[in-house]
Amino acid sequence: MAQPPIDEPRAAWAVGTVMAVTPCSARDARRVLGAAAKAAGITSAEVAAAMAAHSRGVAMPARVERALFRAVATARSVSPREACVGLMPSRARTAEVLAEFRGCQSRLTAAPSDMRARQALDDAAYTLCVLLGRTSVHDAVLAAEQHLTTQA
Repeated sequence: MAQPPIDEPRAAWAVGTVMAVTPCSARDARRVLGAAAKAAGITSAEVAAAMAAHSRGVAMPARVERALFRAVATARSVSPREACVGLMPSRARTAEVLAEFRGCQSRLTAAPSDMRARQALDDAAYTLCVLLGRTSVHDAVLAAEQHLTTQA
């Protein structure tokens, strides 16, 4: 069943919030919202509305909160994969790209509906994934952090 479109300002805010906390791309954030909606038996617009109300101090319905928590946890889960065979980027470049990603993530956390901040995080996430040869943003962040903490 197709989800009805979400009210754009609320959708932008909800997508931005999910992107910032998961971390993930905008496309994956929309999938997280859709998965949470499906699990809770409501629409994505209703999930976005519950998130917005929660940010203003209104308790989120338990089934929506559980569904959203599970959808975010699923998006964060790293599929088992063999160690990357290939050249790793320099630690300096990895640190630079990870710092850019974290800066974009902070800006989006402060203003989840800011389309420029959302696009900047999407771009930084894509760069991090390509740099580390990973397909999920969360996996790329973990790989970057591990690469920076391992000894040469």
